[in-house]
Amino acid sequence: MLKRIHVDQLQLGMHLKEFCGSWIDHPFWRTGFVLKDLKDLALIQASSIKEVMIDCSLGLDVPAGAPAIEEVADTPAVIEPEPSIPAPPKPPHTAPVTASQEVERAARICLQSKAAVVSMFEEVRMGRAVDVGGARQLVEDIADSISRNPGAIISLARLKTADDYTYLHSVAVCAMMVALAKQLGLDETKTRLCGMAGLLHDMGKVAMPIEVLNKPGKLTDAEFDIMRTHPTEGYKMLMASPGVDAVSLDVVLHHHEKIDGSGYPEKLQSGAISLYAKMGAVCDVYDAITSNRPYKTGWDPAESLRRMAEWQGHFDAKVFQAFVKSMGIYPVGSLVRLRSGRIGVVTEQSRKSLTMPMIKVFFSTKSNMRVVPVMVDLSQPSTLEKITSREDPAQWNFSDLNELWSGLPNLGK
Repeated sequence: MLKRIHVDQLQLGMHLKEFCGSWIDHPFWRTGFVLKDLKDLALIQASSIKEVMIDCSLGLDVPAGAPAIEEVADTPAVIEPEPSIPAPPKPPHTAPVTASQEVERAARICLQSKAAVVSMFEEVRMGRAVDVGGARQLVEDIADSISRNPGAIISLARLKTADDYTYLHSVAVCAMMVALAKQLGLDETKTRLCGMAGLLHDMGKVAMPIEVLNKPGKLTDAEFDIMRTHPTEGYKMLMASPGVDAVSLDVVLHHHEKIDGSGYPEKLQSGAISLYAKMGAVCDVYDAITSNRPYKTGWDPAESLRRMAEWQGHFDAKVFQAFVKSMGIYPVGSLVRLRSGRIGVVTEQSRKSLTMPMIKVFFSTKSNMRVVPVMVDLSQPSTLEKITSREDPAQWNFSDLNELWSGLPNLGK
């Protein structure tokens, strides 16, 4: 039996099934565990979470005379039918590494992947079929980088010029789809299918007029109507290519659908949109709004997640929640202010808490000057610092922000 209770009713020994309410601010990477530590209990009760779901069959029940807010039968989740695709050989174990260790390798993978995607798009533009075999190796390389350290390649692929936006956007969405699939607990086969779908999701843009696709300003209504055809055009192209799986076809056609039915091309509502298309929608939008375009500067990663969380009817809530957990509430590259008044940039996530990443501190607001950069791990018990606010990079104009979090010179220039 599942019970929804106030956080004040939580006790050690209860099995925490799910956070309710303002989940974006809860301090844990996971749910589904027995509360054993008073510090964990205190963190939950100090957060903005007001209610939680507990599983009384796996832990303590609420005391007699203390009624729950709601009791729910624990019914099995509905599993969507999956395409029948042979499983690839199980990949070798990829050991996790730090962001600084992975970033140079991820930069090489980004460059190689962009060149491969450019070639793939050009061949499709000339009427040839998509080379699924070649694309599969790209997905493997990107997935391996995600396994070593997810923040590196996702953050690097966010840095695009106007000329390579479409291609690196495909690489970034591929990487985020893989990370999100892992967060959702999908197996290796489905994770690779998600990566392939991300790589191919914007294939229909090959059919868009160049002057519309690369227009350095806001599209007219007529131009936007043309761009809205790219999912259908991409679907047609992939249907004509042998070996393209059902997940890629689905995501290509439906990654612009919204759960309230206001999306395109088919105005599907939540129940008719697959898990994969819901994943594609979140990854596509996040990369689009965090990337610099000719007509606007990309939003800060942390601010982007905050805004996306407010868009009612756009994303599936559980998929978006998993996406935030895969990225961190303060994704790599986010500019933040600490309790001491110092400003830093997020360089890496902590597996201990969504709100305690690794920060490279480089500016003091008290003295209003740069300081020697120093790393601060907010997850360490000895650390007195904590994040007090997000900062808008446009207000500070730090020209070397990308170099600070990546450690690579002249990045994104």
